[in-house]
Amino acid sequence: MGSRLAANRRALVERAAKAELVTELKGVFKTANTVVVAHYAGLTVGQMQTLRKQAKQAGTTVKVAKNRLAKIALEGTDVASIGPLLKGPTLIAYSSDPVGASKVAVDFAKGHEKFVILGGAMGTTALDPNGVKALASLPSLDELRAKIVGLIQAPATKIAQVLNAPASKVARVVKADRKSTRLNFSHRT
Repeated sequence: MGSRLAANRRALVERAAKAELVTELKGVFKTANTVVVAHYAGLTVGQMQTLRKQAKQAGTTVKVAKNRLAKIALEGTDVASIGPLLKGPTLIAYSSDPVGASKVAVDFAKGHEKFVILGGAMGTTALDPNGVKALASLPSLDELRAKIVGLIQAPATKIAQVLNAPASKVARVVKADRKSTRLNFSHRT
């Protein structure tokens, strides 16, 4: 009877852990702008650690989850279109940056042939592997921000140059006029 009680307790703990994982994944799927699904069979533990490290540096998270639980978590989310991709040994990469997860997955796949991108979703838009690659070729949110700041700063710099140019020209004219005046006075005396 004691072993039966322990088995029931263990089953309840497992069920609670699974429910917590589904809740966590549902939150991920609702907040992530981009989700990429890939097969990872054949990758070593070291390669997976490298992938996670590269992903973290890019603001992306890589997670291996049970497909059945991930499919339950997908229900009612914008990225539900990735459900059919969740077959076999899959992982999901997700980010709030619209291109972050795609960039990480595509860059990692270039050096690891056993890492196969199956597709993904950007909001309600389903992506096939080519769509993920196309998304990865776009500049990241940080790159776009840097370009915008550069575009904003360039006109400000030009305006400052234009405003400073007349003042410096006037100063040069005055300086030149002073020199010529001194020369003229020296000739008169």
